[in-house]
Amino acid sequence: MTKSEQTRQFIIEKTAPIFNKKGYAGTSLSDITNATGLTKGSIYGNFLNKEEVGLAVFTYNTKELSKKTKAWISKKDNAYEKLIAFLDFYRKNWKYVSDNGGCPYLNSATESDDVMPAMKVLVRSTFENWEDNISAIIDDGRNKGLFKNDINVVEYSKSFIMMLEGGILLAKISDEPENLHLMLDRIKKIIDEEIVK
Repeated sequence: MTKSEQTRQFIIEKTAPIFNKKGYAGTSLSDITNATGLTKGSIYGNFLNKEEVGLAVFTYNTKELSKKTKAWISKKDNAYEKLIAFLDFYRKNWKYVSDNGGCPYLNSATESDDVMPAMKVLVRSTFENWEDNISAIIDDGRNKGLFKNDINVVEYSKSFIMMLEGGILLAKISDEPENLHLMLDRIKKIIDEEIVK
C-alpha cells in the first residue's frame, strides 16, 4: 500500500467501532480526529467528507464480520452443519458483536434509510449478498438430498436474516443475550422441522 492508502486504512480501522456504536450522525469530526490523532486537514486530505469515511467504515465493518462468519462456517462439511454454524457463530460471538456496537448491517440500515442514499444502496447490496450466501447453503442442501425439494429458499433466507437481526436488536437494547438465543433456537427449530428431510 502507498502511504496515502495506509493512512486511509488507519483512519477506517480506528473509527470503525465509533461509527458502528454512535452511528453516522452521532460520530463527529472530533471523534475521528481524537481516535486517529490526526488533524482535520489530514482526514479531509484522505477523504472528501464524513460521508465518504462512513461509507468506507461500513464496508470495512461488514467485511470483517463476513470474514469471521465465513471462517466459522467453512469448517463444516455439509449444508445442515453450515446453517447451524451460522447460528452458533452469533450465539458464541455475541460479546464480540455487542462490544463493537451490534450488527453493522442493522445499525447502518436503520440510520441510512431516509438520510443517506449512498449508504442505503450499499446496505441493500450487503443484505442481498447475505441472503444469497444463505440461499446457496440451502440450495446445496437440497441438491445433496439433505433438505426438502419443495421449500422456498429465498423466503427462508430472508426470514432467517430478519429473525436474526430482530434477536440482535432486542439483545442489544435489553443487554440480555437470551433474547438473541431465543431467536436462534427458533431458527434451528425451523431448520429441523421445515427444511431438513
